Amino acid sequence: MSAVAPAEFVAELRALAPRYWDSHPFHLRMHAGQLSKHELQAWAANRWYYQRCIAQKDAAILSNCPLPEIRRQWRERIVWHDGTRPGEGGAENWIRLAEAVGLTREEVLDERHVLPGTRFAVDAYVNFARTQPWVVGIASGLTEMFSGALMRKRLAALREQYPWIAEEGFAYFTDRIQAIAGEGRATLDIVVEHSTTREQQLAAVSALSFKCDVLRAALDAVDYYSGKGKP
Repeated sequence: MSAVAPAEFVAELRALAPRYWDSHPFHLRMHAGQLSKHELQAWAANRWYYQRCIAQKDAAILSNCPLPEIRRQWRERIVWHDGTRPGEGGAENWIRLAEAVGLTREEVLDERHVLPGTRFAVDAYVNFARTQPWVVGIASGLTEMFSGALMRKRLAALREQYPWIAEEGFAYFTDRIQAIAGEGRATLDIVVEHSTTREQQLAAVSALSFKCDVLRAALDAVDYYSGKGKP
């Protein structure tokens, strides 16, 4: 089966936008200011597990990639999340958000509030990156095509609807919104260039669909359990 033209391939990827978690009921309640402090804490504590595993996912992709030009580009993502020294990076900024919604650093880092459903979904994502061809692993991250708009909407909603959250807690979002713009385009370019067969293109579409399922499954767990007690 011959590969379709790049424009058609990109259209197939973008057609998965409705599968993204921007319309998840939990996010809709968040943006409407309907979450309790406890629910925000449960969200932050569980999202931490995803944030701290992102660098491991990216390292797995990097380890599978034989192309130095791609490895040089991809390793910058690990640096963004982990920083270059203690106290820096996207993961550290997420901890500051968790602290801003009332959690302690200790309870975030020991992951006492991470739900089994969240852990299962995120671990499946990391394992996917370890076991799939590198370009398929990269394709799974194409949710970046959809995330910029959601992140801007979420930041505005958090500031407006939950004014008790200190502004320094939003550093993750302000930094990430800037990074996503370039990363999303670069990621798409890599996937389009290196998916040279129809089988590879279909695998990339499937990978992006899988990532959308991972995100929704993790948030489903928070949505279901967050109202059942203090995290």
